[in-house]
Amino acid sequence: MSALTREETQALIQEVLEVYPEKAQKDRAKHLAVNNHVVEPSKKCIVSNRKSLPGVMTVRGCAYAGSKGVVWGPVKDMVHISHGPVGCGQYSRAGRRNYYVGTTGVNTFGTMNFTSDFEERDIVFGGDKKLAKIIDEIEMLFPLNKGITVQSECPIGLIGDDVEAVVKRKATETGKAIVPVRCEGFRGVSQSLGHHIANDSIRDWVLAKRDGQAFESTPYDVTIIGDYNIGGDAWSSRILLEEMGLRVIAQWSGDGTLAEIENTSKAKLNLIHCYRSMNYIARHMEEKYGVPWLEYNFFGPTKIAESLRKIAACFDEQIQAKAEQVIAKYQPMMAAIIAKYKPRLTGKKVMLYVGGLRPRHIIGAYEDLGMEVVGTGYEFAHNDDYDRTVKEMPDATLLYDDVTGFELEEFVKRIRPDLIGSGIKEKYIFQKMGIPFRQMHSWDYSGPYHGYDGFAIFARDMDMTINNPCWNKLTPPWLAKSKDDALNKAA
Repeated sequence: MSALTREETQALIQEVLEVYPEKAQKDRAKHLAVNNHVVEPSKKCIVSNRKSLPGVMTVRGCAYAGSKGVVWGPVKDMVHISHGPVGCGQYSRAGRRNYYVGTTGVNTFGTMNFTSDFEERDIVFGGDKKLAKIIDEIEMLFPLNKGITVQSECPIGLIGDDVEAVVKRKATETGKAIVPVRCEGFRGVSQSLGHHIANDSIRDWVLAKRDGQAFESTPYDVTIIGDYNIGGDAWSSRILLEEMGLRVIAQWSGDGTLAEIENTSKAKLNLIHCYRSMNYIARHMEEKYGVPWLEYNFFGPTKIAESLRKIAACFDEQIQAKAEQVIAKYQPMMAAIIAKYKPRLTGKKVMLYVGGLRPRHIIGAYEDLGMEVVGTGYEFAHNDDYDRTVKEMPDATLLYDDVTGFELEEFVKRIRPDLIGSGIKEKYIFQKMGIPFRQMHSWDYSGPYHGYDGFAIFARDMDMTINNPCWNKLTPPWLAKSKDDALNKAA
């Protein structure tokens, strides 16, 4: 199907909204828009970061998911206690493939589930004593841990446990960093507030510990923040920064350590990959420590080159020259990959629905392969995310915020993309509809996708998915009726 015009896209939105009652229709209309490069800021055309309508299907997570599952969870040498019932900790354990180096259970703990396993009696009598006992047990069983975070689940906020008092007492006893994180799931409208709460806990309980301490710095010290090392992403990114002469003094949360978090304020430049989850702490360090920050994008050769040059521009001519050398070094490799896969992917249309940075960051990588992103949206974006997205998307394409299951399915049926990139909750629905699908939260058990090395894997995976012959064996629902009619006429 050819790209829709502005009028056709607007008509599609109105058609999909008609199924809702008047009140719901009016609310959901604010979250669906036709991309318009002229409109600035984006809040004039689309609304975001609002509560989902009760009874309307959403795939958002909660504040606990944003803190434990994203920001704190991948910090590898700390133990992260899910303080509450067992389910939240188990569901958030190891699902995002945050790779790390270390010996699990000895000096790294990222894939382990530590929980206070709340039961009915804990709701009645409180969990403070239980939490204190757990911290003591952790110190006995895992003495090489560098610290502990207490990730509060919903019941903690409801019964009013004084987590901070327990944490302060135990921090004094152990001499280690123990951080309370008030990320109860009911807070906020999505996991986005959990990111913010986790950033604030880093600000209040961790960063200041290295204030005034000596640090052997160089003019080229940078950090990687907000890369969660899914499938090894942060490693492939770090390679490029170090090749251009920069020294990465901290990398978190993916494969990150407590010491690296503490060192971050000593950098000359903080580099933010996932803006949505880490811009808060970056802004704090700029205000308090005078450390500037820069958002970068390492998806696809075009955006990688742009980002390397943007980063190099913050340093001297030596770094700028090395950045050009890095780009030139990988250019033949990228040209070979594009020559191989672009003829097989040119003209293929993609619809995206992911969280964090991906709905806009990966657009350039698809375009490098000759593909076109015809619809994109976020689960938990704020309007500053859409401000950045409007410029990346082609004009008159479809934008959707906190899209419902019904809306996304209807958009797919009408636009008929060649590929959908979304999350695990959507994966099997669209595969059963006969539509090629990539799980773009954790790379469908592949990766890395960041950096030049990652683009080679990204291109292979997109080709492998779209051009898999299995899709010819399935009949999409919008073709099923016409096929049945044809069979009936033939009979």
